[in-house]
Amino acid sequence: MRTRMLALSAAAGAAALAAATLPATADSLVGAGPGEGTVGAAELLAKVRTCDRISHGLYRTDQGRPAKVPVCGTKRAVFWEADMDIDCDGRTTAVCNRRTDPSFLPATAFQTSAGKPLDSGTLLYVVVPGPGPLWKYAEYGIKGGGVAAVIHGGKVRYAVVGDTGPAGIIGEASYATARALGIDPDPRTGGVASGVTYILFRGSEVSPVEDREAAVEKGEALARVFVAGD
Repeated sequence: MRTRMLALSAAAGAAALAAATLPATADSLVGAGPGEGTVGAAELLAKVRTCDRISHGLYRTDQGRPAKVPVCGTKRAVFWEADMDIDCDGRTTAVCNRRTDPSFLPATAFQTSAGKPLDSGTLLYVVVPGPGPLWKYAEYGIKGGGVAAVIHGGKVRYAVVGDTGPAGIIGEASYATARALGIDPDPRTGGVASGVTYILFRGSEVSPVEDREAAVEKGEALARVFVAGD
């Protein structure tokens, strides 16, 4: 839910350098999951080349940026292509706290099965814009714990819907999601300025939301149906 304060254009070079120095075991640290990646990025991207816009206008990727991003839809999914800002909200940990992130909030819009905030440092999740005049995610079958495929740099990672952001801004995911995709996850200087595709599967849900293996299993199944034909 953090307000976007990242100057991604100025930090793009630093983000790319930091991403290149991430340890080779980054995926294993956040749990890439069994079977993840058997539906390729190219297959998924081929299904989202054209946009049937469902938002009532366009989103900004950051405060002060031009509004250029539509939310698109098909029978099975909604999707958009944007930047990735880093959501470090939720459970206070060594990587996500008030010291590492000046915009840190100790809560997420959706909670674990125990009613606790999500852990951005370990759980792969995406952020959806809060309900507003542009688009209301719940009207299109998107809910907390819904399954998402996030694509960047030829990689596909499955995540859940874990938080909401400003109603007019789009393009954000958890620290763990960024790291799994090889993107610098630092909430101050990380993220990437463009080239991230978010595909959210309508009517899907992982319960409990923190079940990473279930997210990957459902994501892979939903992605396979999606690329087979909508």
